[in-house]
Order: sequence, then C-alpha cells, then structure tokens
Amino acid sequence: MKNTEASTPSSLPAAAAADPLHHRSGAVARMLRMPVATLRVWERRYGLTQPTLTPSGQRLYSVNDIRRLTLIKQLTDLGHAIGSLAPLDMAQLQRAATGHAQALAATQRQERFDTASAASAAPVPAWRLAVVGAALATRLQRPALLRRLGRPMQLLGPFDDASRAAAALQGSPPDAVLFHEPQLHAGWLAAVDAAAPALGAVPKAVLYRFAADPVCEALATAGLALLREPQPDAVVAQWLNSLSAKAVATHGPAEHLPMPATEPIPPRRWDDAALATFANLSPTIACECPRHVAELLMQLAHFEAYSAECEHRNAADAELHSYLHRVATASRARFEAALEHVALHEGLLLPASATADGAAMAPVSQPSKLRPAARPGRSP
Repeated sequence: MKNTEASTPSSLPAAAAADPLHHRSGAVARMLRMPVATLRVWERRYGLTQPTLTPSGQRLYSVNDIRRLTLIKQLTDLGHAIGSLAPLDMAQLQRAATGHAQALAATQRQERFDTASAASAAPVPAWRLAVVGAALATRLQRPALLRRLGRPMQLLGPFDDASRAAAALQGSPPDAVLFHEPQLHAGWLAAVDAAAPALGAVPKAVLYRFAADPVCEALATAGLALLREPQPDAVVAQWLNSLSAKAVATHGPAEHLPMPATEPIPPRRWDDAALATFANLSPTIACECPRHVAELLMQLAHFEAYSAECEHRNAADAELHSYLHRVATASRARFEAALEHVALHEGLLLPASATADGAAMAPVSQPSKLRPAARPGRSP
C-alpha cells in the first residue's frame, strides 16, 4: 500500500495491534481535541510522528507519539507556529513549554498582586467604639493618638453611663465599649450588666486609676481589657490597637480554637476540570508530583466547601466548622502556590485561572496527556 505522507507508518503485527499502549488516530484526535483530518494533515505536511500500521491499515500511535503531539498541540493553541515546532525534538519542545509556562505564571502572579493591591487599597471600615466618660472621649480625639491607630475609629458618645449607652445604641451594637472609671470596685461589672443587658456580649475595656488586685483579676478573667492610668497617648493607642485586633465583628464569645491568619485569601484559582486535565500532564513516570498536588487541591477544595456548609447548618458546631473552613481555605491557597511551583519545575502549562469573582471558568484547550503506564510493582 502506497503512503503519500511524509512519515511512513511501519507495519505492526496483529498481536501488537491490541496493545493498550497504542491508540488509533480517532482516539488520539479526541485526546488532542482536534479533528482526525487535522491530525493527518499534520502528519502529511510536517511528519511529526511515525505511527505504525495494523495489518488492516489502522494507524496506531505510541505513548511517546501522544506526548509529542500533545505538547505541540498545547503550544500551537498558545500561538506558536506549527512549522516552527515540527523540527524540534522533545527536549526542545519541553524547553519551549517551560519558557511559556514561566511567562504565564509571571503574568498570573502579577494579576493576583494587582488584585490584592486593589483590595488592600479599599477603605478599611471604621472601628465603632462607644465611650462612657467625657474625659476619655476628649482624649481619644487627640491627633497624636489618632495617628497611631491602625484603623479608622468612629467614636459613639460620650455617654454618662452604660444604661444611656445601651439606650442610644439600641439596634446598632458597637464593636466595643470603652469605660473610664477612676475607681473599680468588686460589684462594678455586675452593675454594668444589670444596667445595660443589651451590651452584655459586646467586648469591654476599662481605663481605670485605682482598683484592688482581686478586682482586676476578676475583671480580666471575665474578659475585660484593663489599662491603668496615667499612660501616655502612645501606650493608649497601642492598647486600642490590640483591642481592635481582638474585636469580634459578631460580638460573640472569644474564639477557643487557634485560627489561622485572617488575611483575605483569594477564591479557587482552578476548577475540578482544569485540575483533572493538569493531573494527567506529568512528563515522566518517575515524578508524579503534578498529579498528586492537583488531586490534593481538589480534595481540599471539596472539604473547604463542605466545612462552609456545616458552619451554617449546625449552630452548635459552628465554631468548629468555621475553624476547619479557615484551615482548609488557607491550605488550599498554599497548595495552589505549590502547584504553580511544580508546574514551573516540570515545564508544564498551568490551567487557566478562575475569574476574579471566584466563578469557575473553562480551562484553555489543553488536552489530557495520556498518563504513562506504571512501572511493575509501582502503585498508579
């Protein structure tokens, strides 16, 4: 049978035709997400591979053929000319892919940096502080003290006592209540709670002058922040900053679990389809890190979503599941950075990132590369 294509297929014994490591042109074209006719044009014009022929005339491609064609298809999808890629061997093609992967990763890092910069530039909401005591309110408005605060502060009041503060703030609880008390006695907190039960769950801090040690110990045990005056403005500002960092937006009880860092963590960079595609791109049998990291990412993302649902489903376990959700989210973000590092090391092209609002976006056309057969005695 005469073959007019540049690459001349070799014949293959009938027994080898059933070899699962060889695939027909139709299957290969589906892997590459391209028409069979295009695959044959590539072979005829550029002689990219040398497929074998079965006795019945079927063209079969080996694992190495598919690797080469997959890499070429990826690079052509990214704008490289097929004519410039055809003469390159696998090492040269891999270097070209590595260069493109590095450029793509740098672009994605810059995009994430720009997004984070824009988020950090957004105005920080003011910390709403109700103040009981006119002298303290006057002091908190000093420019020198305000310049030392880590976030803007909105003063509510001043109020003469806790009951007036609770009445004025009904329906709009503050982030914290600051008291100025020249003297603290054993029944002070009980009197405050009785006069203003609506403020019972709101964090409280007291700037005081005189108090017995047992009273201070009891108030500290109850969760109040204490600072004895006189103190310079720098110390008061530092004290307020520590209160701001500990404030709970929901005015709930203090967290009992060690929460991870609270910096804003970006949404998922890749959906399951993109990660599954990437998991099959490992260029060697010896290193399966790309597949393992991608699969770990999928598991973390699903656990992240699961713990978020549990956080709202069961009020009794909300604290635990909120903690697990934060841990899973932080871990997922770190493994996404790990996947990028692995991709650069292996010269693999990263999937397309998700959109800025976290909605999944279809990955760029990157065909799944046939996973190499496991070595004897090696787990898949």
